[in-house]
Formats: sequence, C-alpha cells, structure tokens
Amino acid sequence: MTNLPIAPTASLLSPVTLFLQADLVVKAVMIGLLLASIWTWAIILGHGLKLKRVRRQSEAFEREFWKADDIDKFYDGPGKADLPAAKVFSAGVTEWRRSTSGDTVDREGTRARLATAMSAAIGAEVDRLSDRLSILATIGSVAPFVGLFGTVWGIMKSFTDIAAQQNTSLGVVAPGIAEALFATALGLFAAIPAVIAYNRLSHGIDRIEARLGRFADGFHGTLSRELEL
Repeated sequence: MTNLPIAPTASLLSPVTLFLQADLVVKAVMIGLLLASIWTWAIILGHGLKLKRVRRQSEAFEREFWKADDIDKFYDGPGKADLPAAKVFSAGVTEWRRSTSGDTVDREGTRARLATAMSAAIGAEVDRLSDRLSILATIGSVAPFVGLFGTVWGIMKSFTDIAAQQNTSLGVVAPGIAEALFATALGLFAAIPAVIAYNRLSHGIDRIEARLGRFADGFHGTLSRELEL
C-alpha cells in the first residue's frame, strides 16, 4: 500500500510549534517582534494612565486656581505641584516677579515676556508628556517590514527544503510556509496596536496642550490687568 503524505495537524501549526520549528533567523525575528509588542503595551498602559491622571489633576488645579484670592499664597502652596498646569503657572509667576521687581515696569515688555515664558513652559511639558511616543511610531512603521523579512526568509528556506527533498506535498510545504507567515502575523500584532495607540495618545496630548494654552491665556490676562492698576 502506498503511504499517503500526512497532512499537518492543528498541533503542528500551533504558535509554539511554529516558533520551535522555525529557522534561527526567523526565530530571532519572532523574538524581536514579541519583545516589541510587550514594549508597545507597556508604553500604551503607562502613558494612557499617565495622561488620564494628568487631565484629572490639571482640571482640579485650574478649578482651585480660579477660586484663589491670593496668587502669591497659591504659588507657595498648590503652585508647587508637579503638574503641567502648575509648571506653566510657576513660569508665569516667576517671570512676573522678575519683570515687576524694579522701580519702573515696562508693561508691553512684561506682557511679551510672560507670554514667552508660559509658552516655553507649555512646550517643555508637552515634550515631557510625549516622551517615548516616538517608540510607538517606530514600532508601528518598522514592525510589519521586520515581519515581512522573516516571512521572506522563511519561504526561501522552505523552497530550499522542498528542492532538497524533491517533494511538494502539503505535509512538506505547509509547516515551512506557516512558520514564515507567522512572522508577518507577529509583525502586524506589534504594529497595529502601536499605530492606534500613537494616534490616540497624540490626540490626548494635543488636548492637554490646548488646555494649557487656554489656562496660560487666562492667567496672562489676569496679570495684564494687574499692570493697568
């Protein structure tokens, strides 16, 4: 009786089996993509919670600020908090004290310096909040090509094995092709969440930046009125 080629079973095509049977280069690609995926989710969770906390605390800070009667007293208390809004507020107060400490006050110059100081503080805080987001952009753009490289390498290896065995049956071809395609799947598994998270987190940072800008404008208006007294 002629022995028919045995079709690959589900267990032979499981992710663990595909990884263990893969070529050394493909294994390295898979490990790299898996680590990139773990890194991606760590950044997503860390930054997502951080932005949520910053938004909540900044809203509370602004509510407390607009209720305060004494800016100097507020500066010595909640104004020392490690929050983006507090940093912008602190930059404004510091520049105000420097610009109004002399005998004569240049009103227009003070207004311009206040705007510059708070704008610089906003930029610094946005940069700090954006830290590591570039990693998500890099993973999102590079991971699919890394996975594709693993796929191409795996398929080349499979064709080499087919040529060596002179056998094109499904039992010979399927495992190698599956290993190769699994690398592409891992690349997409790392890239898709990275791209989505980058866009969402960037949008969240843009909202915080806009909120800081509105707060700075309001505070700038308050200090400008003080110059007119």
